[in-house]
Amino acid sequence: METTATALQTVHQYYQYFNERNWQGMLSLLDEQIRHEPNQGEPRVGKQLFTEFLKGMDDAYEETLTDMLIFSEPSGNRFAAEFVVNGIYKKGEPGFPEAHGQSYVLPAAAFLEVKDGKITRVSTYYNLELWIKLVS
Repeated sequence: METTATALQTVHQYYQYFNERNWQGMLSLLDEQIRHEPNQGEPRVGKQLFTEFLKGMDDAYEETLTDMLIFSEPSGNRFAAEFVVNGIYKKGEPGFPEAHGQSYVLPAAAFLEVKDGKITRVSTYYNLELWIKLVS
């Protein structure tokens, strides 16, 4: 059985890898059946779909997370993360404004679950209308 501290370390490491743009490191912390619930759209289930998502994000955005706060509930399996996304919009995506290197600063949050040392769920939330306004 893993301790809350170990699970919390896993979540911290996940975000450290994100800020380092170490996608392989991030993927190494995910369960094979990771459930990724994005702000918009259908959930993705499985590491392969999450890998494809990361590739698309890496192509279109360059982001660093700051002001990170991570909270756990009493069982130590579920976590909430609050942070600020500091980004550059590098490549436009269908349905969004044209990209030309716009920078943005956007508050966001995520909920994660950890089981047996692996992250089994990541649900991310931010204000899409505000992001569109910031890059338009």
